[in-house]
Amino acid sequence: MKQMDQGMIPACECLKDTVARTLPFWYDSIVPAIKSGKRVLISAHGNSLRGLIKYLDNLSDLEIIDKNIPTAIPLVYELDENLRPVKNYYLGSAEEVAAAQAKVANQGKAK
Repeated sequence: MKQMDQGMIPACECLKDTVARTLPFWYDSIVPAIKSGKRVLISAHGNSLRGLIKYLDNLSDLEIIDKNIPTAIPLVYELDENLRPVKNYYLGSAEEVAAAQAKVANQGKAK
């Protein structure tokens, strides 16, 4: 980023921009790895994950708003041969996931 023209770096990024940035990575890097038989671990900022989840789960703009992606709890996707989700689940107890999702939902709320 140091080498980039600072005027080219956005001060913020909407979800539409995030999806536009993450989908090429999905198709160019992740899909080929999965098709070659590799298991892929994606570790990213919540908004990047939100964009990928929106795409994989075919969620509308309104549906994705209500998704509270918990920090540091892995979300596993099982995909079919067309790389469409068969199921997904968090690697944590229901209580841990709910507490972490509530924490995300409450971020930025006035105290």
